[in-house]
Amino acid sequence: MKKIRNFSIIAHINHGKTTLSDRIIQICGGLNPREMTNQVLDTMDLEKERGITIKAQNVSLKYKSKNGEIYKINLIDTPGHIDFSYEVYKSLIACEGVILLIDSTQGIEAQTISNYYKAVKMNLDIIIVLNKIDLLTSNIKHVSKEIKNVIGYKKKIINCSSKTGEGIINLLENIISNISYPKGKIENPLQAIIIDSWFDNYRGIISIICIKNGIIKIGDKIIIVNKKNIYNVEDLGIFTPKKKKKNFLICGEVGWLIYSIKNINDAKVGNIITSFLNPTKKNLYKFKEIKPQIYAALFPTNTIQYKLFSNSIKKLKLNDNSFFYEPITSSSLGLGFRCGFLGLLHLDIIKERLEREYNLNLIITTPNVIYEIYTNNKKIIYIDNPNKLTFNDKIKELREPIAKCNILTPKKYLGKIIKLCIQKRGIFKKIIYYNNQIYLIYEIPMSEIIIDFLNKLKSITNGYASLNYNFKYYKKSDLVKINILINKKKIDAISWIIHKKNSYNFCIKIVEKFKKKIPRQQFDIFIQASINSNIIYSSKIKQFRKNVITKCYGGDISRKKKLLKKQKIGKKKMKKFNNITLTKEMFLIFYKINNK
Repeated sequence: MKKIRNFSIIAHINHGKTTLSDRIIQICGGLNPREMTNQVLDTMDLEKERGITIKAQNVSLKYKSKNGEIYKINLIDTPGHIDFSYEVYKSLIACEGVILLIDSTQGIEAQTISNYYKAVKMNLDIIIVLNKIDLLTSNIKHVSKEIKNVIGYKKKIINCSSKTGEGIINLLENIISNISYPKGKIENPLQAIIIDSWFDNYRGIISIICIKNGIIKIGDKIIIVNKKNIYNVEDLGIFTPKKKKKNFLICGEVGWLIYSIKNINDAKVGNIITSFLNPTKKNLYKFKEIKPQIYAALFPTNTIQYKLFSNSIKKLKLNDNSFFYEPITSSSLGLGFRCGFLGLLHLDIIKERLEREYNLNLIITTPNVIYEIYTNNKKIIYIDNPNKLTFNDKIKELREPIAKCNILTPKKYLGKIIKLCIQKRGIFKKIIYYNNQIYLIYEIPMSEIIIDFLNKLKSITNGYASLNYNFKYYKKSDLVKINILINKKKIDAISWIIHKKNSYNFCIKIVEKFKKKIPRQQFDIFIQASINSNIIYSSKIKQFRKNVITKCYGGDISRKKKLLKKQKIGKKKMKKFNNITLTKEMFLIFYKINNK
């Protein structure tokens, strides 16, 4: 036990977490030089293509310290993007310490501060490391001073280069001496916490577990705390990072488990595994339930794929506990799922994983946040779908979610950022000066943040500003509901709740964009945008004119009249039964318009 160290690497996005993991694996001999590649722990193609970590990954390594002792270190590489903060949270549950990695060319960013206080709150040992010291733009003295001023860290700061390997041995020695060993006992009843699960086509459900107390062996009978089913341990092992089988795992170790489980809900992240014969009498942790920040509906383009889509989404939920879904039906698009996400990047990743891993073709509706309705009966109702909102006498107040935004930026961009925050209906709360850096706190509606706030913030500050935000409260606001009608038929899958002051321009923009994507027909197509059932803006796609009398070369006028009358009757019938097919590209307009 005293020779085990469990730690996570946490940092702002692009500060070098995965590269640092690669160097530690290389130095500890987890892979031979021929097997060693960049981004070893990024197993998904999406991670390698986008250059980001999406799923937290663990690896068990052996390190021979300068004191001559061999230690087992369990490293967990975590995502840096704010949309995957839940991956960081569940990883920290399995650790006794963290490496807080900071890019020495960029300095402290908003997510750095958030991660630091998250680790402090969980009472973890913290080692702060300055990375990328090999670069000419590295400013070790300035960033070290900034760390002491901003977060008050007074311990020794480690300098390293994940790229060249400089300082990594020193870092490993500091991990051994400054991170506590696990406090569990082998003789205690088994307590193993599930920190991740996924579905394997050949082996079924596989879980990553952290043993907090006791020992687990192949052949053991186990149960989930507060559940009735009994499971048999079929296989155990660790990642080195290659999958390696073991006959048992003891407290302090992190490894994988295959246990003949059929019920997906029993393998949920945060569940506690214990022995059937000698069960623990108490639940170890109460995992916080994370709430989605945005919602959107997903539909298969081909209704035949619905069953595959349904099974796929259940398997994906097992691997991503921050993802929410419920079945819905749309008159326009058929059967689908209303899904909850932590942000737009999270939404993009889920959609792309479903399409790649399960060979699906999906339509996505416009994303929105959760709104709160306060009724005249003093009841509070939450809606995650604009279609559920009907303006009537029962509504006393319509409230929107407000987020506390922490922005860290160089001084010279202050004016531009304040202007952006005002445009986004932000309310100023606090400003703190740290030499050349400024820490701004604003309260901004969540609907304004999730769409394009971060992109615009990065654009006006040349990428130097960073943002961290979290939901604070609901606030009464002047909101309206916008619907799209095609030939006077409301499209139920397309609607928005937005602030009244932006509504008119939004209606014009959306109708004109939609108009460009609908092909002309042999009848007029009317596209309308309504606010609270009142038509605000409309546009018309003119019909094709088919000349039915071109084949008449003179002669009796009655022949021409007969053909024109027949055409008129046909067009009237066509208009009566007109149906515009909504394509995937059309729905992409509504998704993209929220990103501009």
